[in-house]
Amino acid sequence: MESLIPVLNAIDTFMWGPPLITLLVGTGIYLTVRLHLLQVFRLPMALRLIFSAKNDGHGDVSSFKALCVALAATVGTGNIVGVATAVKVGGPGAIFWMWVAALFGMCTKYAEILLAVHFRKKNVRGDFVGGPMYYIENGLGARWHWLAVLFSVFGMIAALGTGCMTQINTIAASIGSVFQSFRPGLDDGTLTFIYAFVGVAAAILTILVLFGGLKRIGSVTERLVPVMALIYILAALAVVFTHLSSVGPAFAQIFKGAFRPSAISGGLAGVAMQQAMKAGFGRGIFSNEAGLGTAPIAHAAADVTHPVHQAMYGVFEVFADTIVICTLTALSILVSGAAAGHYGRAAGSELTIEAFGATFGPRLASVIVALCITMFAYSTLLSWSLYGGRCMEFLFGARGMAVYQAIYVVFVVVGATVELDLAWQIADSANALMAIPNLIAVLFLSPTVVRLTRNYFGQHAPDGRRAE
Repeated sequence: MESLIPVLNAIDTFMWGPPLITLLVGTGIYLTVRLHLLQVFRLPMALRLIFSAKNDGHGDVSSFKALCVALAATVGTGNIVGVATAVKVGGPGAIFWMWVAALFGMCTKYAEILLAVHFRKKNVRGDFVGGPMYYIENGLGARWHWLAVLFSVFGMIAALGTGCMTQINTIAASIGSVFQSFRPGLDDGTLTFIYAFVGVAAAILTILVLFGGLKRIGSVTERLVPVMALIYILAALAVVFTHLSSVGPAFAQIFKGAFRPSAISGGLAGVAMQQAMKAGFGRGIFSNEAGLGTAPIAHAAADVTHPVHQAMYGVFEVFADTIVICTLTALSILVSGAAAGHYGRAAGSELTIEAFGATFGPRLASVIVALCITMFAYSTLLSWSLYGGRCMEFLFGARGMAVYQAIYVVFVVVGATVELDLAWQIADSANALMAIPNLIAVLFLSPTVVRLTRNYFGQHAPDGRRAE
């Protein structure tokens, strides 16, 4: 199996290369033009909605719970590991291109969620279901059913890989690193036992949550997401404020590095602008998931009277994930000096631990990062169980979801202890393959997005309230 890894790595590099990134960013630019910079001019409305969410329409969960399920999947290890990788591989300038990807990604996610709510349907249990597979089939017509099938197949694979095995493995590794920080030299047998214990414990918790369906997933993530985000944001702010004099130079590095990476000191020779762009776009999209088609599956169940109302939460989702959390991770790394001399190489959570260690000390930093990674990854694991299950349900009916969730729990246990290079490559490629049918549908259905948006804002004031 190990011989497959170089082949899959080459496929993954191609899939996440310039063609797909151009399609993802290009779709966002096109929608931004058609919607007249909606993500900029309507951002205040999106921010206000977070504090006024309520059930006021027809759906299974509140708007805020649907947002939390989607945010649970979006705000994950990519905010810690992905940002560190972008900075080390593409230099500080990669963060600028991550911001650019987020700016246009806000519009893409807005369109995805709008279509998911508009074309949703009720399943045999009376629950609202939606997402790319439904707006492909119901929006583009039955002759496009094959495209919906492709999305669902890739979604099931990606959920087991990206959403399940890689997340639980990251949790187990981060908890293991805490034990190692206090007890250096732990033998492999002890670490394997720790990993197995983490896998079994997580599987039991996952069963208890999945047994309650979407409403319980929503209830858990509604409590977990604000807490995990607050802990991480406060910790990152502590690092930034203890290095306040370095914040200005850090932003200078980001803007200068976006266009002239070689002008930044610290070993950036050979890091080209193209490399900074690819790292920023790639890691940014991977983090906020705009264009992949996953978040709309959660948002489709929201209790709203108009699709645009829920779609505005998608604007906030990308803003919170990339502009706030990813930026704080990047600033922590840059102001602490953790990345100096290490540009151009791959990175993991150790870079963020080193950055936090400059303020909290290495042991406490490892505990903070491990706690945040555990909460981020577990919430992601829960949300992706819904995504994969809905894809299975689309293909095989209501019973398919129960079967898929049973398989998912098994993969939670397995994923905690196995080497994941192969799973990462397969899941990463499946993520890319999901995006293609989704973006095709979003582009073809963009007239519907424009029409519903104009209809909504023609009847409502700029803050979203119904016009008198």
